[in-house]
Amino acid sequence: MRVLEIGHIVAGPTAGLLLSDMGFEVIKIERPGSGDIARSLTGSSAGAFPFYNRGKKSITIDLKSEDGRKIFLKLVSTSSVIIDNLGYGTMDSLGLSYERIAEVNPRIVYLSIRGYGDGPYERRKSLDYPIEVHSGLAYMTGLTGRPMRVGASIVDMGAAMFGVMNVMNALSEVEKTGKGKKISVGLFETAMFFVGQHIATYQITGQELKPINEEGFAWGIYDFFKTKDLKDVFVAVTTDEQWKHFCREFSLDIQDKYPTNKARYENRKSLIPYLQSVLGQYEESELIGKLEKSNISYATLNRPWDLISDVHASRKMARESYGGKDLYVPTSPLNTYRDGDPPSLGENNEEILADLGYSREEIDILRRKNVI
Repeated sequence: MRVLEIGHIVAGPTAGLLLSDMGFEVIKIERPGSGDIARSLTGSSAGAFPFYNRGKKSITIDLKSEDGRKIFLKLVSTSSVIIDNLGYGTMDSLGLSYERIAEVNPRIVYLSIRGYGDGPYERRKSLDYPIEVHSGLAYMTGLTGRPMRVGASIVDMGAAMFGVMNVMNALSEVEKTGKGKKISVGLFETAMFFVGQHIATYQITGQELKPINEEGFAWGIYDFFKTKDLKDVFVAVTTDEQWKHFCREFSLDIQDKYPTNKARYENRKSLIPYLQSVLGQYEESELIGKLEKSNISYATLNRPWDLISDVHASRKMARESYGGKDLYVPTSPLNTYRDGDPPSLGENNEEILADLGYSREEIDILRRKNVI
C-alpha cells in the first residue's frame, strides 16, 4: 500500500515513518531545489531529517504547476493514504482539495495534521511549543513563572501517532465500504489530551496546581540521589512492600517509622536527606546492584546520546548513512521496522515517474521545466 507524504520537519514525517515501519511504501513529495525544511536544519536540530525519514522514497514535484498537479493526481490514483501537515487551506489553494483528490481516488484516506483541529481556531497557524504554551503543558513542565518546553517534539509526534491510529481504523472501514475519508488531527487537541489528568484534578480539588516539578509526585521516595562517584540515580519506592525490601537491602532501621507511603511522603524533608547520606556511600554500580536485588525501580540520569552505547538501547537502533556518516537512530516500538537510508532530494524521481508511465523524454522535459 502506498502513502504520499506531503510533510515537513516532524508531525507529517513521523506519521510517514510509522507507516513505513508498518510495511507501507512511503513517498515524500518535496519542493524542487529545497525539499523538506528539515533538510536544511542545523545545530540542535541537525538530526531531524535523518531520524524522521528513514526508509522512505523522495520525489520532487512543483505542486504550483499544472504538470506537477497532474503527476500528483496520478500518484493519488495509485495510493491508499495521503499525509498532509502543511498549513490550513494550502492544498485547497493549489486546487488539490480533499474533494478533488477523492474524485480521482474515492478510496483514499487523507490525514491532515494541523496546529488546531476543526473548530474556531482551525485556521490558526502554530507549532509544537506554542501549542504546549496554549494547552498548559509548558506550565506543568516548567517552574512557577517559567514555563518550559518538553525536551522533545512530543506534541508533533503524539499528533502523528493519533493520526496513524485513525488512518488504520479508516483503512479497515474502506475495506467494508469502499469509501475513504478525510481525518483532521490537531496538535492542540493532542496536547490537551496529554494534560487531561490535570484538568480533571483541578475540577475535583477546586485548587490550582503548581507545575509538576514543584508540586511533587504521589510517592514519598521518588527522587534523585547522588552516588559516591557523582552519578545521579533516580530511585522510586512506590509500594509499602517495596519499602520493606528497600530497608532490608540497605540495613535501614526506619522501616516501622515510615510504614506507609503517606508517612514517607509527609516526612520527605527529613527522609530524603537521610537516604542521600546512606545511598551516597555507594558507587553507581554498587547502588544499582542492590536496587536490582531488591527489585526497586531506578534509572541513572542519561543524556540522549548516551543511549548509543547503552547495552539495551543499542539493540533498538537502526544503522543508516546520512551526509557521509553512519548514524544509529532509534526504531519505533513496533514489531517491524523498515531498513533504508533517508532519501536524497528527488532520489526516486525517475523510478516513480516511470512507474506512472512517463517516458525518459517526458521526464527530461519535466526536469528542464523545473517541475521536478
